[in-house]
This record gives sequence, structure tokens and C-alpha cells, in this order.
Amino acid sequence: MNCKVERSTLTGSICCPPNKSYTHRAIFLASLVDGKSIIKNVLKSRDTVATMNICKSFGAQIQEAGRNLKIRGIEEFDDTDLLVDASNSGTTIRIAAAIASLRDAKTTLTGDESLKKRPMKPLLDALEALGAKCTSNDGKPPVTVVGRARGGSITIPGDISSQFISALFIAAPKMENGLTVNISTELVSKPYLDATISSMKKFGVTVQVIEPYRKYQIAPQEYKHATVSIPSDFSSIALLLSAAVLVGRDLTINASIGDLSQGDEAIIDILGKMGVDVSLHKNTIKVRAPEKLLGGRFDLSNTPDLLPPLSILCLKCQAPLEIYNVRHARFKETDRIAIIARELRKIGVSIKENDDGLVMSPPEKTSGAHLDSEDDHRLFMAFCIAAMYVGDCTVSDPESVDVSYPTFVDDMISVGAKITFA
Repeated sequence: MNCKVERSTLTGSICCPPNKSYTHRAIFLASLVDGKSIIKNVLKSRDTVATMNICKSFGAQIQEAGRNLKIRGIEEFDDTDLLVDASNSGTTIRIAAAIASLRDAKTTLTGDESLKKRPMKPLLDALEALGAKCTSNDGKPPVTVVGRARGGSITIPGDISSQFISALFIAAPKMENGLTVNISTELVSKPYLDATISSMKKFGVTVQVIEPYRKYQIAPQEYKHATVSIPSDFSSIALLLSAAVLVGRDLTINASIGDLSQGDEAIIDILGKMGVDVSLHKNTIKVRAPEKLLGGRFDLSNTPDLLPPLSILCLKCQAPLEIYNVRHARFKETDRIAIIARELRKIGVSIKENDDGLVMSPPEKTSGAHLDSEDDHRLFMAFCIAAMYVGDCTVSDPESVDVSYPTFVDDMISVGAKITFA
């Protein structure tokens, strides 16, 4: 399926969805509690439903009540072999694999065709070093895990995905010997590891920081029941801010910021450096953008999900826009660096593709085109916003948004986007 997108002006107010990363973490952590927890304002999407279903397979009881979840955690893992499907979610399959190492029985973890291309080997090697037995398809899903991981000390690289380390952290308190994690390379996406530690703290578990982003210790502990409220998702806010900058006219974004930090809040500082005034008042966000943006050079090592919303801002820049240190974006749902370069060229952007990023020069003129998002939710949303600026475009795979922002198209239409299904 495709969407036909014409030049649009967005006016009015739009509500940002809850945070996907914190929803995943809260569901997994509540499922490891011997007791009941409540998760408020959860994101209901394809990815988070995959997490819910896997936690139910592990033995958690999950009851939906509107936008809240009531979760009774796993009292004891059973000895039944399981086959679980993580759909499109890298976070889900990686954390679930680590939790599977706490079970004596075999767990087979799989997903869709995109997920089967995503790396798992560093995590599986770590689990084996801790006592589990693992198999994979050349380091990729489907994978099998048979426990139990007893804990101890492991060394793991951090330059592919922080999710491997987050997964180990979440399982660590349930390992009889606890866990010492040594990170052997520069860690990418550091804020996501911080999010894991903050989430674990909400459920009563302490992570000892020996050397930030290099060495951590987690003693055997019991997770405690909690009530946790999920904030709005700054990865989605970043897309909405890009829409406000490119095609907004007095557009208001409604969001619940909460007390859990998010790395993608960096979009506000980035926009400021490009000449955009972003104002936050209570739970509303608005922008005032100049006719032309300043461009600039931005390191997205810690915030790879900002690559799609930031890259499309080159359409309105008066100087080159360079994004670097984000090679790990090639290992997301798709190779986002390559696809952004390929597709934005179609609408007139001059792009140099580097191994770790992009250098984009403002287009002298733009033209409509068919933009192929390759079933990547964040690329579909970014390309739709770019198409609202350019006009006369089609964008593929609108159904992909159910991964993180199921109401994206409807929300855009509600504030003036000219989008039709073709």
C-alpha cells in the first residue's frame, strides 16, 4: 500500500504517543516481579504487543484497562519449551532472549523478515559465557536459548547496540551470582542504557556504576512491585517537531514529559542550533522557525532515532547539514543511512553518504517522487513529512507505523495533512 501526499500546512494541536522504549522496559520488569504492578499510559503498538505476548508466554498475567496495564509477574518459570514471536521489535527479542536464559527449558525466539536480519551474536555469546546454551542463524534470529545463566563477569562490545547490555541488565538481578558487565568498546545509544537503569530503579533494583558506560555490577536482588507512568515519546516528538518546522503554522504538540529522561530530548538543542525557537510550557510544545534553517554538523551517536527527523530538515536549510557518528543506524529495522540517501535524492537533495552518516546540501529545487520506506516506521513518517513540504509524492508502507505510532496518519490528517491512501 502507498500514501499519496500533497503539499500541506499543519495547524492546530496534536497529542504525542507514549514512549515505546519505556513501555517495553516497564512490561518486562513488571513481569519479573513476584506481585502486581500497574503501568500507566502505555503505548499500544505492534512492538509493545509483541512484548506483552512474550511476557504472557513466560507466565506473566497482563490485564488491559484502557491505557493502563495491570501485571502480575512470573511466580516461577515453567519447564515447557516455548516458541515466541517478537514481530519487528529488536528491543523485544533481545530482552526476551536474556530473560529466556533464566528458564531451564528451551525458548525459540523469532520475528518478521526484517528482524531476522538484525544482529544478536554479542548478546548470545554473553549468555553462553554466563552458563546458557544458545543457537542462531549465523548470529541472527531465529535463536534458541536454554538456561540457566548463573551470572558472573562478562565482556561485551557496545558499538553495535546498547540493547544487548540493557537485556543483560534486566535479567541480571535474577541470576544467582549477579552480574559484572565490562563494555569493551565505545557505547552507542548511551541514553537507552540510562533508561534501562532508571526503569530498574522504579522496580526497586540498584545498578552499581563502577565506570560510566564501561563497567557495572548488579547484585542478586528481587524486583519490587511498582506503579509507573510512561512519558510521551521524544522519538515521536522529534518527528512532530520536524513537521512543525517544515510545514507547521501555529502547530501545538501536546506531550507528557514525566520524570524519566530521554536521549532524544536532544532534538530541542539541535533545533536551537539550527535557528528554531522551541518553547515548552507545562505539557505543550511549540516552535517558531525561520524561513531558512542554519544547517550544521551533528553527532547522533547517542540518539540514532533522530536520524530520520533531522535529515529531512535539509529541505529547508540554507547551508549543508551533516549527520555523523551514527553507523549503528545501519542495523536498525533497515539500513536507514542508505535508504535516506537514496530516497531524498529523488526529491532533489544532494547527498554524500558516508559510512557513519550523511552530508546533505539544500536542494536548488524539489520535485515529487515515489519514496520507498521499506516498511520502516520511522522512515515512513519522516518521508511523509518531507512529502508534505515537497508535494506530489507517494510514500510506501503506511501500515508500518503500527510499530511505534499507530495513529500517525490520522493525526496528521486531523491537523491539515493532505494524505490519501493509494
